[in-house]
Amino acid sequence: MTQLRNSSRPATPWMRPVRGLLAAVAASVLLSGCGVVNNMIYKTTGDVMQGFSRNHTVPFLMQSDDLAMGCAMSEATAPLLMSFGRVTDEPDQLAVMLYLSAGGCADEQAREHELAALAALHAMNGNAAQDAMIRQKRAHTLASQRYFRAWQHFKAHYGDPAAGECPGFDDDMDEFIYMAGLLSGLQALNAQIQSTSSTGVPANIGSIAARATSCLDNEKWWGAPMALRATVWAMIPGAQPAGENAFERLAIAGEQGEAAGVRLAHVFHALAAMNKGDEAMVRQVIRDHAESLETTPANEEWRFVDALATDMIVAVSDRLWVENTGHRTPIGQLGTFWDDQPENVETMDLDDLL
Repeated sequence: MTQLRNSSRPATPWMRPVRGLLAAVAASVLLSGCGVVNNMIYKTTGDVMQGFSRNHTVPFLMQSDDLAMGCAMSEATAPLLMSFGRVTDEPDQLAVMLYLSAGGCADEQAREHELAALAALHAMNGNAAQDAMIRQKRAHTLASQRYFRAWQHFKAHYGDPAAGECPGFDDDMDEFIYMAGLLSGLQALNAQIQSTSSTGVPANIGSIAARATSCLDNEKWWGAPMALRATVWAMIPGAQPAGENAFERLAIAGEQGEAAGVRLAHVFHALAAMNKGDEAMVRQVIRDHAESLETTPANEEWRFVDALATDMIVAVSDRLWVENTGHRTPIGQLGTFWDDQPENVETMDLDDLL
């Protein structure tokens, strides 16, 4: 009985800190174990999400022609997908597509503000025009920042293209994302210029992107690599090599894009012509694009890219229409202009029949 009473006696005071320490150590081990498990789960989830998005979501989107859906997806999912870079490898390759697309969303807003400004000017409303132009520049600033982030992730994944070395590509999607990264660099510079403010984009980024297009098969990619390169030649003084003609190259690239059903080269051609101030050439590119849409369907694998090209050509057409009429291109009349002369219609003289 005495032994039983002694065994139930409270622990001596010096044992209490020891038990507290043991409990703390045990809790720490358990909690750290949970942290390790959670981190493993997060890492696995991140790797799965990155792989699925790259191998399935992007190809699925490229087969769609719903540009608004693609824009909404990139803006909504970019923070989620990019946050996995905190627990696993940075999703640099996926980030190229996310930020390029998100930059396009901001660019679309800038174009809308530009049209509002032009319409206000046509209506002689100076205050509304000025306000719209301010909003346009803000949107271009955001677009430039997003495009530049795409460029930075592009460099992190593929290496600095200024080094002059071409990466080894795993598959067609790898090549396409490489081309998208080059486009993001050119777009970052263009948006920075239009914003009239510095977003940190280097002035030589266009020349670097142009040279790097030599790593891509021009015919395979609908003439777009050559079109990007020729656009830089046309827009940057001294960039055109001896013996080359930027606009001849752009015309050839446009024909390649038409034949392939991915008319991205038309956009480059129109931008270069606008920069040159050649409205007649701009109109002809728009007419060629509209005619091609009637004769050649979009490439099923790259329907999104072709729809994007058409959207940007419509934007160029809208700009011309609003400047001159106060309203956008009428529905179903892409490729026509407000001052087109009516076609001569052959008429029959009925006087001899009476």
